[in-house]
Amino acid sequence: MNPPTPVALSVLPVTGMPEVSTGDDLAELIVRHFPALRDGDVLVVSSKIVSKAEGRAVQAPDREDAITAETVRVVARRRDTRIVETRHGLVLAAAGVDASNVEPGTVLLLPVDPDASARAIRAGVRTRAGVDVAVVITDSLGRPWRQGVVDVAIGVAGLEPAHDLRGGKDGYGNLLEVTVVAVADEIAAAAELVKTKLGGVPVVVVRGLDAWLTESDGPGARALVRPAADDMFSLGTTEAMRAAVTARRTVREFTEDPVHPAAVDRAIAAALTAPAPHHSTPFRFLVLADAAKHSFLDALRDTWTADLRGDGMTENQITRRLRRGDVLRRAPLMIVPCVTAEAWHTYADPDRNRSERDMFITAGGGAVQSLLIALSAEGLGSCWVSSTLFCAEETRAALNLPPDWHPLGAIAIGVPAGDPRPRPEPDLDNFRSWR
Repeated sequence: MNPPTPVALSVLPVTGMPEVSTGDDLAELIVRHFPALRDGDVLVVSSKIVSKAEGRAVQAPDREDAITAETVRVVARRRDTRIVETRHGLVLAAAGVDASNVEPGTVLLLPVDPDASARAIRAGVRTRAGVDVAVVITDSLGRPWRQGVVDVAIGVAGLEPAHDLRGGKDGYGNLLEVTVVAVADEIAAAAELVKTKLGGVPVVVVRGLDAWLTESDGPGARALVRPAADDMFSLGTTEAMRAAVTARRTVREFTEDPVHPAAVDRAIAAALTAPAPHHSTPFRFLVLADAAKHSFLDALRDTWTADLRGDGMTENQITRRLRRGDVLRRAPLMIVPCVTAEAWHTYADPDRNRSERDMFITAGGGAVQSLLIALSAEGLGSCWVSSTLFCAEETRAALNLPPDWHPLGAIAIGVPAGDPRPRPEPDLDNFRSWR
């Protein structure tokens, strides 16, 4: 659809409407209180009166319970405030559950299907007034990075909710590649300037948008909802970290996509935050790629084989073990994490010295886990292989490391070749005991 010719708009309040109750016919009320409706008008209707007419005022002594019932996903939480996704796909505070302008102990829920509600009002107006209008049902939302709330469209009928300008050119001949204008949201915001939050005007008529109307009801406001998979900001900080922890899985197959060094550096920076004894940071990470990685793995292959033979394994068992370690060769990058002994304390008691070593190695494990989670948050897969722990001297020799560096295995890193299998919820009773 070509951009309509710019026109002047009129935004007209529908005044005198009574308090809406369950079962009221909104189309009839609108036509009665604004008989001058014309073809091409856009009716902008507050969701609050739609919810009241559709019986969405419910008893809820605890508003939080009502919010939970309307929530399909918690996006972010800060103290008592929850930003959630509703079954409509909307992401907003408190699932749109409203406790204002209703009886005490009662809350107002959003319409079950706002697009269907818009279609019903549009059809009702056509029947009663013989005019073709569009309908936009609105609710107030906050926006990331911006103070204040604005009205947006949650239900639409008779109007293309978005105008896709991708593929067109601006006045300088530049190709537009990402511009999709949320027309229905712009109409909703303009209408709110006339309705106002405290003005007692739940419906306005926007006139002058005839060229935007469609004969069919159209795809509705649902078309404006960005799928979570395409949303770079679909989670709050806490929820994003929890998602990264849950998504961290052992990945053994990678694509040929390059791994950006900056992503690895960010993950290593996160790993350095792991706690360690004596206020030290004893963690070191060697990142190996291409020739350096293969040279290191070649140097250790004979050592690993001899070690496995020493454990009494058969040649078939040894072959399988070595094949399992081939994930390090397939991965674009490999990291050898180490713990240094430079901050270790030395004691006369050998047992104290062993405990000192155990503290630092344990801290190294925390750093490795932090690294793996941070890699997951960057969209990278990883596989921790313990092999260098069993040939520390050979690892130090192959990588020319100081004698007080203790390798903690090797980590394969790359872009996962597929989605991980869902992680089952753990039975905490098998792992946790309160005392």
